[in-house]
Amino acid sequence: MNIVILAAGMGKRMHSDLPKVLHPLAGRPLLAHVIDTARTLSPTRLVVVVGHGAERVQAAVAAPDVAFALQAQQLGTGHAVMQALPLLDPAQPTLVLYGDVPLTRADTLARLVEAAGQDRFGILTVEMDDPTGYGRIVRDAAGSIARIVEQKDASEAERAIREINTGIVVCPTAKLTEWLSTLRNDNAQGEYYLTDTVERAVADGVEVVSAQPGALWETLGVNSKVQLAELERLHQRNQAMRLLEAGVTVLDPARIDIRGELTCGRDVTIDVGCVFEGRVHLEDGVQIGPHCVIRDSRIGSGARVLAFCHLEQAQVGADGRIGPYARLRPGTELGEDVHIGNFVEVKNSQIAAHSKANHLAYVGDATVGSRVNIGAGTITCNYDGVNKHRTVIEDDVFIGSDSQLVAPVTVRRGATLGAGTTLTKEAPADQLTLSRAKQTTIPGWQRPVKQPRQGTK
Repeated sequence: MNIVILAAGMGKRMHSDLPKVLHPLAGRPLLAHVIDTARTLSPTRLVVVVGHGAERVQAAVAAPDVAFALQAQQLGTGHAVMQALPLLDPAQPTLVLYGDVPLTRADTLARLVEAAGQDRFGILTVEMDDPTGYGRIVRDAAGSIARIVEQKDASEAERAIREINTGIVVCPTAKLTEWLSTLRNDNAQGEYYLTDTVERAVADGVEVVSAQPGALWETLGVNSKVQLAELERLHQRNQAMRLLEAGVTVLDPARIDIRGELTCGRDVTIDVGCVFEGRVHLEDGVQIGPHCVIRDSRIGSGARVLAFCHLEQAQVGADGRIGPYARLRPGTELGEDVHIGNFVEVKNSQIAAHSKANHLAYVGDATVGSRVNIGAGTITCNYDGVNKHRTVIEDDVFIGSDSQLVAPVTVRRGATLGAGTTLTKEAPADQLTLSRAKQTTIPGWQRPVKQPRQGTK
């Protein structure tokens, strides 16, 4: 089967320099969603017709299995499909999709393709309470599809028809080539309509059949930022329902955003306002607090991520406790029962089991052993202005508050650093290391008092 995706339009109502099909839905271009769905049908040829912003569109979705056809002038859907014909296999039927209709499910398309087979003309249709703006499906007395009439060309009786054309069609490619060559643009839009091929099919004795989607939202397209926002919420609601049906506790299905792939084990709880990006996996019993952003990360079983945490390319071990207000940056790997508390940032570091940094610390480019306590205000000074250097903290170390570890440096097993230490040399095992200026008191010192300005009381 050939699949052609029409993606040449400008999208004037988007009021944006970005080509319409590149506007994001769930963090990815509209067109990328359509291509992913098309791939599930295993097409022999997959062609995207580009036009407005062609170079940007091609760069965004280029892949070995995607070919591109250029529609230099946007003269209608029929004209767009004409541009793809040289790239298609004439012996296989062609399915036409749209780059701004992102939510059509693969099983819906499979039903349409099955209904059409190799020789019939298949149309995805749907009934709407208010079909204004859509092309109507006109059937004959026997109930067979006779033609499609666009809103601007429809009579009053035709406008009363509730069954509409979604634009998604499948038909024999050799026949399609013939029908497209006969199209005319003597209509209200002055365009070559793909829908006019239906009448050609009927005239040629080709049976025209229809299939319907499981839900109306599968056929909705994007022509404005309002419609884009509406589809975003529809999609996110669908994602939330999928999680709920799988046993995940989503405290408010209207307040979750999944911009990638989220997989969950059993007894997972997700609080309100969370955003999941890229590939995220939550193992059994994980609890995610409100307003967290988690990207490309894995959270171990029984772990708790408290409110307002940001995780990116991080791994949290089983029974970990993160936050609130913690940030785990790329390269963070936390062992079992590691605690990362409020306003603690970890980057490119491995922290072994049962260690903790509970307050106001920065751990960067570090290897931290087990049962380590990192006091409040501690930082690893890993950057000299040119290069990054590594800090090694071995097992059972206690680091007092407000310490600075100037990398490269090692703190040996069981060592203790006194509060306020600036460590520039190795701290030996099982000993107290500290560096402080001697405390002094100045007798008779008085705190300065602010003098009133002249002319004021």
